[in-house]
Amino acid sequence: MARAARLGGRASKLSLVQAELAAEALRAVGIETEFVPVSTQGDRDQTSSLRTIGGQGVFVRAVESALLDGEIDVAVHSAKDVPPTIAEGTVLAAYLPRGDVRDALVSRDQVGLLDLPHGAKVGTGSRRRAAQLLRLRSDLQVIDIRGNVDTRLRKVERGEYHAVVVAAAGLQRLGRAPSELLPIDLIMPSPGQGALVIQCRSEDADRVAAANHQASAQAVSAERAMLRALGAGCSLPLAALGGMRGGEVLLAGRLLSADGSERIEVQRSASDPEVVGAEVAEALLERGGRRLMEEDTGL
Repeated sequence: MARAARLGGRASKLSLVQAELAAEALRAVGIETEFVPVSTQGDRDQTSSLRTIGGQGVFVRAVESALLDGEIDVAVHSAKDVPPTIAEGTVLAAYLPRGDVRDALVSRDQVGLLDLPHGAKVGTGSRRRAAQLLRLRSDLQVIDIRGNVDTRLRKVERGEYHAVVVAAAGLQRLGRAPSELLPIDLIMPSPGQGALVIQCRSEDADRVAAANHQASAQAVSAERAMLRALGAGCSLPLAALGGMRGGEVLLAGRLLSADGSERIEVQRSASDPEVVGAEVAEALLERGGRRLMEEDTGL
């Protein structure tokens, strides 16, 4: 790796803030960086649903390609955007200290979720958020929305939506205030939410790993292991949250039907994040998740 490592990431306002956080973490372990913006399909196409253009991984693939092609040396991602399986020849070498894991509601009248008017239009691009919102408020019109955080907030200001739900960490990193921070027991986060991760080529892993925050890495690794164990065929709303308890990783996983009417939740702990992730996934399937998946895909 060159002395001034080329740090790749998306070119949005939030991504630039996240790149600076990654640069600070790398600088602290002796790696100077220069930022290289990478355009992704997810950024170029602001109208199509994420599900139709490849899911959350659509924000990562172009950055991974730049990494493998030698155009950049390291990449920073929101961990929730990284698919369960990453490109061969690369590693997720360092997690930064995790930010707020919660979801945040931003409403037109600065009211909370339960105080939104009957039939309110709430924007989110996440099936996970949609299902949990509908479980709490079946009267809501939950509408798919695309665009960066500022774009979504402007749509609320213009009256296109009564409210939007976004990741609290991203909102906070942009210096924006929520109308309400949604409790985790009501709206459990996406695997990896609130965390930033630095990806690099395998040969550079040892040097970059010096910036790793172990507790965040253990928790998010367990959440990602659960995601992998459930398999690529699982398109159901899925939530997870890991944490450390003593020397063990504690992981909660939640699987819902698309309309939120059914919810399965499991909690397990183990010393190995891969083990606890697989255990939670298996328990979710055994408790009804397999049936929900079959119904969702029409098998």
